Amino acid sequence: MSVDISDVLDIVSRQNLWRGKEAVNLIASENVQSDAVKQVEVNDFMGRYAEGHPNTSDGDNRYYEGTQYIDQIESMATSEIIQLAKCKQADVRPVSGNAANTAVALAILRGGDTVIVNSIEVGGHISHSPIGVVGRRIQIRGKVLTPGRDNSVNIHYWPTTEDGYHLDVPKCVDLVEEKSPNMVILGKSLFLFPEPVREIAEVCRAKNIPMLYDGAHVLGLIFGGQFQNPFEEGAHFINGSTHKTFPGPQRGVILGSMAGEQEMKWWTSVDRGVMPGSSSSHHLHTLPGLLIAIREMAEHGKKYAAQIIANAKALGQALADEGVTVEAQEFGFTASHQLALNVTNFGNAKDIARSLAEKSNIITNFNMLPWDKDARNPSGLRIGVQEMTRYGMKEAEMGELASLMKAGLEGKSVKDEVTKLRSRFTDVHFS
Repeated sequence: MSVDISDVLDIVSRQNLWRGKEAVNLIASENVQSDAVKQVEVNDFMGRYAEGHPNTSDGDNRYYEGTQYIDQIESMATSEIIQLAKCKQADVRPVSGNAANTAVALAILRGGDTVIVNSIEVGGHISHSPIGVVGRRIQIRGKVLTPGRDNSVNIHYWPTTEDGYHLDVPKCVDLVEEKSPNMVILGKSLFLFPEPVREIAEVCRAKNIPMLYDGAHVLGLIFGGQFQNPFEEGAHFINGSTHKTFPGPQRGVILGSMAGEQEMKWWTSVDRGVMPGSSSSHHLHTLPGLLIAIREMAEHGKKYAAQIIANAKALGQALADEGVTVEAQEFGFTASHQLALNVTNFGNAKDIARSLAEKSNIITNFNMLPWDKDARNPSGLRIGVQEMTRYGMKEAEMGELASLMKAGLEGKSVKDEVTKLRSRFTDVHFS
């Protein structure tokens, strides 16, 4: 007798309807997959194992048999993302951007090492922080994860300019010179503008310091040629998520630009950091979808990325015109898919995010702004336009959305109006 799954199917159906046809999804770390990606995700690879690297005619590299078909998929995905990223190495096995960061930290860092990162307050990802994998990796007995104490782990934060959204380049270079860290990490979770990779990479390469650029949020913009190119500017590694501005399945990738004996040692260490360091089986059933998404981005990435940035700028201006405080206005609001809204004049950011979702079908997340100290009581909302861009919205719709968001921020219920707007945009484009 089969089990009763009607309640499960009902919940899934309601989720599909709400987020797929009724809500305006503005979470900066999400995206929608194309039908082509979705249709291959339910497959026999689910539950299978393929530890190690694909077998080749020259080597037996797997620890399991029965991998001949996933070997083909994984090899193709690796080769094609190297071509798309114009890099030298790639590892497509991490199951998330966080897992990719974990693998690199396990590979490069040891207890007592020194690292320079972006603080959480200015948008750094939690995996870079003292309580994330980086801090825990370099912690030794007697060192605490609380910043600012005499016995804190050796994490130092990039100095920023007064606005909080850009790094102070001369001070950053001086900090690298002073601390001679074992690794530096650029890239953010609240990521409005490019990082000064070139200037910091110059001193890092002179001192043989590996540079990791966490491009989880902006990977699709990089591939689309609409953001900065960290490899051209001197980064050694780019880590990314494949489900944000890169609209594939939830996975991660580590990309490398390694040359020379020392750098290749780093890459070899990262290989071990991926497996067995941070994964065993690497969720094989989503690899075919990743391969399809790579091909979609190769075909449509430039146009898609350009429209994302145009929409973000348009929404920023439209919200500002509505009287909403959009951060970094003096810099054009953003150069990425994201906007940062200061909503303190409307109330508590956490409550506002909940109200927007429940009353108005506008999905956002509350987020710290540079001066905030409590992640549970921040001043801001972080929003991203990459998903609604993929559903076909353009600059004109950003104006409509801004008006509805203003009403929602004021506590009004505009669910019907939002649903009506969304009903015009339910088909995935750029696929």
